[in-house]
Amino acid sequence: MAASLNDILKQAMLEEIILETPDGQRFILASVEKWKGFQLADGDDITQNKELMNHLSNRRSGGKRVPLSEVKEKLGL
Repeated sequence: MAASLNDILKQAMLEEIILETPDGQRFILASVEKWKGFQLADGDDITQNKELMNHLSNRRSGGKRVPLSEVKEKLGL
């Protein structure tokens, strides 16, 4: 039985989902509820954007890390 779109969206609220078409194209479905955006213009030196650098530093220091081998396995690579 195929999952309904609502079921898939509920699952995506908990974790990212990889969707694959019959011809092998892959897409990622992920919630952007906690997404944070940063405005940058062409030619900006992103290292001078203190808000972005702080965000990247904080993100890097916490959270779960996933080994590359596990990512490849999930993607079937």
